Amino acid sequence: MSVPLDRLYYHLGDCVNHDLIIYRWLPHGSRKLDDLYPLKNYSKSNWAKFPQMVCHDQEPLLYDFYSRHEIGCQVLKVFSKFDLAELGTDSVAEYCASLHLRGLLCVFNQFDQTLLLHSEQNSPEVSRFEQSGFVPVYYWSHAVIALDWFRYAEHDPALAFDSDRIQQDFLIYNRAWSGTREYRLCFVEQLLANQLEQYCNIGFKPEDGEHYSMHQFVNAQFQIDNYNLHDHLRLNTNEATASADYCADDYVTSGIEVVLETLFDDSRWHLTEKTLRPIACGRPFLLMSTAGSLAYLRQYGFETFSGLIDESYDQITDPRQRLQAVVAEMSRISSLPAAAKTELFLKLHNIADRNQQHFFNNLFEQVQTEYVNNMQNAMVVMNQHCTDQHRRELKTQSSSDYTALSILYDRSMLD
Repeated sequence: MSVPLDRLYYHLGDCVNHDLIIYRWLPHGSRKLDDLYPLKNYSKSNWAKFPQMVCHDQEPLLYDFYSRHEIGCQVLKVFSKFDLAELGTDSVAEYCASLHLRGLLCVFNQFDQTLLLHSEQNSPEVSRFEQSGFVPVYYWSHAVIALDWFRYAEHDPALAFDSDRIQQDFLIYNRAWSGTREYRLCFVEQLLANQLEQYCNIGFKPEDGEHYSMHQFVNAQFQIDNYNLHDHLRLNTNEATASADYCADDYVTSGIEVVLETLFDDSRWHLTEKTLRPIACGRPFLLMSTAGSLAYLRQYGFETFSGLIDESYDQITDPRQRLQAVVAEMSRISSLPAAAKTELFLKLHNIADRNQQHFFNNLFEQVQTEYVNNMQNAMVVMNQHCTDQHRRELKTQSSSDYTALSILYDRSMLD
């Protein structure tokens, strides 16, 4: 299954009371400058008068991912594509590069700022984009994507809860560990150190771009000493697309999922389909994510499991201590007598069942209403800064540069 993301972006344009020029990455999930495209061929007259929006809602924001030099080179590459390199466009490229990603859009747009669709809260990265002329529009896109990807879980009889079928206390999907996921190596090491692997349905992939023994940790707190992890866990052979589906057998044979989110050593709340999959499947979970993520879920009407599970880990800002707190709670649960453990799973399932109903019955409308309100507020700001600033700035460049850019966008709008 896969969500038709272009259709989602068309919908986001259609459900607000004004027109938009929408840019998104294609293929979806990419961050490459080469892959930032307009959603469709907008009419020539609309490029200048409609507000522009960059949809950066699939991946966490990372302002420094794009250097000014790289953006400038990309602008020149686009010029070259249209056989305009000989017209001397360096000064225009330099000006465009000063606008960050906005410099790759139509700079003849009458709006001085650009809308930024994103999916994270409590984010310094959002502030950095805002300081660079973007107007943020928060939208929990992963909620809508998860509703599509896991839509059959609402009716799947194979997901019926049966405590007698539970074989493992914990279900843990652990495919990738590079980048922001490096904490997962430390987590696996801690599972083995506490002899928890016997209570877990978990695999491990030694290669993620490189062998884990070669990984250079960005956060020294997560440095591991055990490089025999792969000797103790089955090989994880899943592809990246596995997160777009669920395995009913995994869920009915496991008591609790331990969700390993994309962001952990961070301050941002950026929950993806990984967190929403156990909710869609009607299962309880422990959440390995940034501090405050459980509180974030409760903002959307979901119940968490305080009173049955020690969720104080969600308030721990130090990532290593938060990781250890989750492992400690797993150890407590795994050591319960069989009858007490079964009773715990039954009580947790009652909460998980209510969460599943809320997910399928209420979440779309809630997220949609939030997006429309956020867009309305953002457009107030956009309309306050609608002065043709960039067109005027470009006129201060050489006439050949300005002519080249005019021709470029005349051609690109028809391309």
